[in-house]
Amino acid sequence: MEVEGTRVMESNSHESRKFALPVDSDHKATEFWLFSFAKPHMRAFHLSWFSFFLCFVSTFAAPPLIPIIRDNLNLTATEIGNAGIASVSGAVFARLAMGTACDLFGPRLASASLILLTAPAVFLFSMASSPISFLLLRFFVGFSLATFVSTQFWMSSMFSPPVVGTANGVAGGWGNLGGGATQLIMPLVFSLIRDIGAAKFTAWRIAFQVPALFQMLSAFAILLFGQDMPDGNFHGLEKSGDKPKDKFSSVFWHGITNYRGWILALTYGYCFGVELTVDNIIAEYFYDRFNLKLHTAGIIAATFGLANIVSRPAGGILSDLVSKRFGMRGRLWTLWVAQTLGGVLCVILGQVGSLSASIVVMILFSVFCQGACGLTFGVVPFVSRRSLGVISGMTGGGGNVGAVLTQLIFFKGSKYSKETGITLMGVMIICCTLPMTLIHFPQWGGMFFGPSSGKFTTEEDYYMSEWSSKEKENGFHHASMKFAENSRSERGKADSLTRPSDEISPTHV
Repeated sequence: MEVEGTRVMESNSHESRKFALPVDSDHKATEFWLFSFAKPHMRAFHLSWFSFFLCFVSTFAAPPLIPIIRDNLNLTATEIGNAGIASVSGAVFARLAMGTACDLFGPRLASASLILLTAPAVFLFSMASSPISFLLLRFFVGFSLATFVSTQFWMSSMFSPPVVGTANGVAGGWGNLGGGATQLIMPLVFSLIRDIGAAKFTAWRIAFQVPALFQMLSAFAILLFGQDMPDGNFHGLEKSGDKPKDKFSSVFWHGITNYRGWILALTYGYCFGVELTVDNIIAEYFYDRFNLKLHTAGIIAATFGLANIVSRPAGGILSDLVSKRFGMRGRLWTLWVAQTLGGVLCVILGQVGSLSASIVVMILFSVFCQGACGLTFGVVPFVSRRSLGVISGMTGGGGNVGAVLTQLIFFKGSKYSKETGITLMGVMIICCTLPMTLIHFPQWGGMFFGPSSGKFTTEEDYYMSEWSSKEKENGFHHASMKFAENSRSERGKADSLTRPSDEISPTHV
């Protein structure tokens, strides 16, 4: 028995050596090397965040140029609001579909396909001639935001539980950075084209060709250099028998029947959904309220999105740090506190009347709002192993639903001034974050109650419950078993003392 154990250890050590990063038993990276491009873990990281960044740039390329576009197309305030809603509503169902596609076909094919399907709509902005065509193009380009789901799925497939929050936070944050970067990029590209000699109503149309081209190139980079899992692509692994080909009905069912996914979808609607809303309104808000120049308003608005370079990654890193001591319960508490503080700052932003104070409060608001996004996806990978893509899609789609509802209620037409809308949006954040207190994992506990004493008291029990007896007989559950073993760190230090980390449910040995 001792010799057999030694052979297993030697075999695992030999397999681990083929990866540049240290890995766990599932070959997921246990460390996150930000400036490495090592295949497959860090290469997947850089391909995913950068392609998502470019999709964000394309989706929000219009808002910083709205003062020019509205004059060219004779857009009313209501039409601008409708177009903003359209830009984030398209991704609601696209994100759920993307999650399912990732579960069935892998993140590489799923993300590249969507990027290539939406790139033509970005090119076609040069032909927009009416409010309707402008709205439809913003709607179709917004589908590309569903690449967020493939980004988070990809990171959760490549990185081990102790660092998955960090990987998801940095990838999502740097991708979301596109919402701020476009506030700088598009006015600059527009100005350069106009200075070359193009009329301003022609310059903005030509400017859209730049994000369209880069978005398309990113899809080819994913197909050429990306890899779905540490050990290969979905198709190859299924063909070799190393990965079972799952059923759509089972994957979808286990995702939508997990109530934790629905709560995270709601709460994500009031961190990421609010972020999308602010990306759509903030440049126009500063331009109109404080009588600023277009370029100045764009720079100020850009700071909100650009905060993603540190704020969302900080949320993911913080989630992993508190987990080391307090486990999953620490992740949930930190998420609730950060998002609630973001709501309070949003209320204050709507009440502040001076330019300098508004900028300071907006930056603080962005840090907590985007940090909550990173903290959310420190929890999402643990909700389900079998239906990870569906849960990611539900949560991501919830973000877009929140953005649609918020813009419909507070920023469509002239019912509310933008400052009143911002204040009421803050109140909504605080209220819609409360259901987070209902999330409870039987093996780890929730915000107010510890682990359950009855059914599903171990990680193996919880993740194995997604597989039928027949599927277990065929060995389909092996990946879930490995994930269960590697997620015991979510017990936290105190719980680990009462339940040793090597405890394994006898029924699954």
